[in-house]
Amino acid sequence: MGSAASGVAPADLVITPRNLRFGRDEVRGRWWLGGDPVATAWHNALSASFPDGETFFIETVRRFRDAVPPQLQAQIDDFVRQEAYHTREHVAFNRQISDAGYDIAAIEQRIAQSLVLARTTHPVAQLLVTVSLEHFTAIFAHAMLAHGGRQFDGASADTRAMWTWHAIEEIEHKGVAFDTYMHVTRSLKPAKRWAIRSAVFLRVSRNFVANRVKDALALLAQDGITGWRAKARLAWYLLGAPGVLRQVAWAWAAYFRPGFHPWDHDDRALIAAHETTVTPAPTLTPAAA
Repeated sequence: MGSAASGVAPADLVITPRNLRFGRDEVRGRWWLGGDPVATAWHNALSASFPDGETFFIETVRRFRDAVPPQLQAQIDDFVRQEAYHTREHVAFNRQISDAGYDIAAIEQRIAQSLVLARTTHPVAQLLVTVSLEHFTAIFAHAMLAHGGRQFDGASADTRAMWTWHAIEEIEHKGVAFDTYMHVTRSLKPAKRWAIRSAVFLRVSRNFVANRVKDALALLAQDGITGWRAKARLAWYLLGAPGVLRQVAWAWAAYFRPGFHPWDHDDRALIAAHETTVTPAPTLTPAAA
């Protein structure tokens, strides 16, 4: 990864909303990720969290659009469009999870309830939740692309393309919520601003990992995989091989560095290396979409 100027996004950064649709005509197997129930459960749990989560991201960032400089306003507009497309595609993906026989209603309901509570907090606190989760999505996206997308070996070409497309766009807009927070809190002393974002990130990190693990175990239970075996297999997937949490440990910790900015590392060469693998599905009628 190349280094960007410390504390700022690249001046020539381009955020490109790609209005693509994936897998509408595809019939996926129950264990769509290489026949692996654990890998499938983890990514199904992630996908189940995305529609409501990304709707929340849009709300919390767009609320401050008129309070930021014009360049950041334009980035917020592109962020919103990207996240809206992601929401639509994961709604479709989640429908196929249900079609494969999984009941994700309880997962979706718990996420919705947690966001009802989040929406009762101060707008800047809500924004910081988004900043925290956007860091998670960006570091997961970077790890996926940096490892050649190997964690999606065994998935269909269209499914792999969808997750790659999502990863590319999460990297592109990884600094938007952060820059919005930094602008709206610019009157705070740097130490206080750092302490607040670090404290929120710790809490959000704990809840995010714990809830995704809980959701993945619930999905594994629907496959009859329960008890210590389910926990051990999921722990190995997350911390051993491929180690999707282990792979992001250093990038996660980097958030706590005073002066951190998401674009301290410039990922655009990584995006360019993978963008050619993302191809649009055939054009659909509005009814089919």
